[in-house]
Amino acid sequence: MHRSLCICGLLPRLTTRTRLLLVLHQLEARKTTNTGRIAALCLAGSQVVVRGRDDQQARQPATEASRAGQPLWARDSQPVLLFPHESAQPIGAWRESEKPVTLIVPDGTWSQAIRARRRIKGLDQVPCARLPETPLPEAARYSLRHDARPGHLSTLAAIAIAMGELEGPAVRSVLERVLSIMVDRTLWTNGRIKAEDVTGGIPEGAESHDPWGRGQRGVV
Repeated sequence: MHRSLCICGLLPRLTTRTRLLLVLHQLEARKTTNTGRIAALCLAGSQVVVRGRDDQQARQPATEASRAGQPLWARDSQPVLLFPHESAQPIGAWRESEKPVTLIVPDGTWSQAIRARRRIKGLDQVPCARLPETPLPEAARYSLRHDARPGHLSTLAAIAIAMGELEGPAVRSVLERVLSIMVDRTLWTNGRIKAEDVTGGIPEGAESHDPWGRGQRGVV
């Protein structure tokens, strides 16, 4: 995002029993519209694994287990892969898990997510979970990219829904608000929505960088 519209100072730091493990494809990591990293910044204890060509993995941060080629999740946790495999159970099935859940979320295209499940050590043995089939709130409607297939969400929206099932609606609400702020500010700077429609408003001194002049200027 443009520096004048940066949202870093607005990101919460949520402490949850569930730990997020984001498996980020290297091509996704370069995209300015990526939302998975934002989810990791919001959730304390999160880990990001960047997958590259030939499955070279850059872990942030690296652990002794990851250096030794062992599974990326802690042995005393219950790993759950958010992936709509035919065997997937509703994510809420792990709400009362005896062990803390490590929610593993692949971030990339559909084909990249499939390859991650096949190639990361032990991931093909992790149970799969699916999101509940419920109407999506306005915050989940991601409009920075276009995908005609129904049910496709941004990574942050999917994580928000999953964490809501595992941790409660308050966590989901906070994450969805972060997504709304990011999306609205980006749409405003491109002249696609008005300043008064931006969640949380426009920061003082920010200006629209819409090359066509369709948007409204912020307070200067």
